[in-house]
Amino acid sequence: MRLLKAFLADNGGATAIEYGLVAALIGGALVSALGIFSGSLQGIFNVIGNNLPAN
Repeated sequence: MRLLKAFLADNGGATAIEYGLVAALIGGALVSALGIFSGSLQGIFNVIGNNLPAN
């Protein structure tokens, strides 16, 4: 019974789950931002590539 009470009182797993959820939210935001800005970013690289001298 004492072991069961100690198991139920342990909060270490909850903290790890919270950090995992925060990391997932940040990852989702990064993927969304890259999807939104990919067109303009590709345009910038095209301009840079076109203005580089050819060898």
